[in-house]
Amino acid sequence: MQFSDSFVKFKTHVTFLIKKDIPRFIDEKNYAASFGNQWSYFPKTQLDSYTCTTISETRLKRCLGETLWNQLNGCNVLEVGCGAGRFTEILLKNKANVASVDLSNAVETNAANFPASKNHIIIQADIMSLPFIEKQFDIVVCLGVLQHTPDPALTVSNLSQQVKENGYLVIDQYIFNKSYLSLRLVYRQLFKRLPAKFSLLILKNLSPLFLPLHKKFKHSKILSLVLNRFSPFVTYYTALPELNDELQTEWAMLDTFDTLTDWNKNFGTLKSINHILIEAGFEVKSCTLNGNGIEALARKI
Repeated sequence: MQFSDSFVKFKTHVTFLIKKDIPRFIDEKNYAASFGNQWSYFPKTQLDSYTCTTISETRLKRCLGETLWNQLNGCNVLEVGCGAGRFTEILLKNKANVASVDLSNAVETNAANFPASKNHIIIQADIMSLPFIEKQFDIVVCLGVLQHTPDPALTVSNLSQQVKENGYLVIDQYIFNKSYLSLRLVYRQLFKRLPAKFSLLILKNLSPLFLPLHKKFKHSKILSLVLNRFSPFVTYYTALPELNDELQTEWAMLDTFDTLTDWNKNFGTLKSINHILIEAGFEVKSCTLNGNGIEALARKI
């Protein structure tokens, strides 16, 4: 297979289907199916252009670091776990050539938000068997993904094959916190087994009960801690005060659905991430506690 006008080359003899103008290299029934549902329900929620903020840009810039951020123009970037395109938007705005990949049908939402062009291709594929010829990308961005894969170490090993020599990999991963031992664990056992539409309906009905309490107690660590032991909701009243009430509700619904319905939830530590990156042939440039847990930048050697 070959896309003659693409800025990246694909492996030959790879079979695929075209559906809604998007190449599909996988069976659509997989562990990431719920993510496709969530982005169809919340197609623009995390886009900076929609929120009129720089939340996604700030996160990506922090993860890339100042030097890489200033070199995006003309870079070939593989964006793994692209979702609806919160980082696609930023990468394209900075004139990178972007290959957006997702395991779920979130690629359809991404394509609707940021249609394919000479510097943007969109495919549905598995991290474990990407259809690209190896070592083509200057930067591989994999944010909000590792924790959802069955084996983070194997995921990083596969991603390393896509990075050019002296190219860079940008990743993050959840760390364990006590909130996972709360009733959220019980909610999760229920929600991950329900059809997406029922999960969303339940959250919609629960939000008028819990979200006003989260907002009311946002400045009280003790009351917030107690509430978090009973509430299923992930909220951003403190972390992202720039969001208005409507957006706070959208973000809460989106990330709560994500938290309760993802099939895998693998936590990492600074030590484990450093080890995984070194084993995969990288020099770790930074590995810090930030954002959703751990953020790391590594150079392929």
